[in-house]
Amino acid sequence: MNQKMMEHVTKISAEAAVQAALEFLEKEKQKQQKEKRDWRLRNTKLLLKHYRSFVRHVDGTMEKVTAHDYAEAIGNLHSQELALESIKRSTQRTMVMVKFVQRMLSVYETTCLMSEHPEDWRRYQIIHDLYISEEKKTVEQVATCHFIDTRTVYRDINEATKALSVLIFGVDAIDFM
Repeated sequence: MNQKMMEHVTKISAEAAVQAALEFLEKEKQKQQKEKRDWRLRNTKLLLKHYRSFVRHVDGTMEKVTAHDYAEAIGNLHSQELALESIKRSTQRTMVMVKFVQRMLSVYETTCLMSEHPEDWRRYQIIHDLYISEEKKTVEQVATCHFIDTRTVYRDINEATKALSVLIFGVDAIDFM
């Protein structure tokens, strides 16, 4: 091979290496974005799953902590104060999250009510029955109530969770791909 051919082969090899590196970086970026979306969907499902517990925590913690812990605080004031402060901060964070989720559920409810698609309203009702209402229903009960198959209930949960993820996490939850 002469010098000119070597330079040409080197140039082509370098371009191929750069292209391969760029493609690899793009795939990694897409993979990270997908994992981020999956994380948000997972967190939305966890928020829904534990919603009732969060509400009970916010509603009941302060009274129980105040009455019980102050009675015990006389013997060990410093450690009890730290425990009370920690519980208070946790309760406050939970309260803020509950209020935010309630607002987003209200927005979702309004959106579904105004939708031209009846399945959107059904999806809200399914989420409400399974996770929000005081009377918790099973997937089978919800399916029977709406005259649909349990698989449809699970599909509706997934679709509703995607919509709620956008409301809760904003544009980061949108799947651009």
